[in-house]
Amino acid sequence: MTPAIFGLSGPALTDDERAFFADSKPAGYILFKRNCVDRAQLRALTDSLRDLEGRSDVAILIDQEGGRVARMQPPEWPAFPSGEAFDRLYDIAPISALEAARSNARALGLMLAEAGITVDCLPLLDVRVPETHPAIGDRALGSDPLRVASLGGAVIDGLRRGGVVGVVKHMPGQGRAVVDSHLHLPVVDADEATLEADLAPFRKLNDAPMGMTGHIVFSAWDGERPATMSPLVIEQVIRGKIGFDGLLMSDDLDMKALQGDVADRAAGCVAAGCDIALNCWGRMDEMVGIAKALPEITDIARARLDRAMATIAPVDDFAALPDLIAKRDELLALV
Repeated sequence: MTPAIFGLSGPALTDDERAFFADSKPAGYILFKRNCVDRAQLRALTDSLRDLEGRSDVAILIDQEGGRVARMQPPEWPAFPSGEAFDRLYDIAPISALEAARSNARALGLMLAEAGITVDCLPLLDVRVPETHPAIGDRALGSDPLRVASLGGAVIDGLRRGGVVGVVKHMPGQGRAVVDSHLHLPVVDADEATLEADLAPFRKLNDAPMGMTGHIVFSAWDGERPATMSPLVIEQVIRGKIGFDGLLMSDDLDMKALQGDVADRAAGCVAAGCDIALNCWGRMDEMVGIAKALPEITDIARARLDRAMATIAPVDDFAALPDLIAKRDELLALV
């Protein structure tokens, strides 16, 4: 198995993709708007990935957060709110906010599971501060670390009940980034004591099944390399201070925060300690280069992947989705 998650070029597997994936055996796949046309098409696409792998527990990921980050869009699929909605409700009714977040995530999970998707890249555990870049902005669950952890835990639980694995991101915290890592490399100069607040939600939820790194330099820990490429940050902070032992994947390696060609980035993040390299864009030349550059997945990483996928709860209540959305909306209307 290649320790990579690859994207697909369109709404159906091409012959070249089918042959390449059968040969390289990636750890999983990630879907984007270009892959999501309608219910029948999307289910056929995910079924084709399971048929190719010959197993049902394939890691098929999507970024379906709600708000502006939504690959499956109306009118084919319902819209979901961003994290900020639950933060606002928490100000006046914490228990209601947790229940709304859990119901929302369970509805999200049911929608994804019905489409054959098994992993949602959610929740964000980035703690918002005054300087937080809009790239995170209203996606965040709040500015209080304990609130972020509580709401994030409700999201993970709701996704699991809906039949989907959650991914905590962006480790060890992207809230202090003042530029967008899609375009630039953020550098955070806060000292270790200040950064404790950023670590707190991840530490509280360090038993999450999957996590994602952020492409950010933290001067307090490694002034030369972003977290994704830093053995110091991965080993001493993510695995050490946070105590995270789940499957750790990089954020998308095509982001301009990183340097070098994509194959070198993939090799670098895995050498630094990421279990999985994430490449989202379905460009065949890039995927071939990554597969050649990476070693076989380690036994530890494979065990983490298997353990994460085994957390998916059986689902037989897809009809509950409208009621869950109605419950969420009733609670959010309290604001």
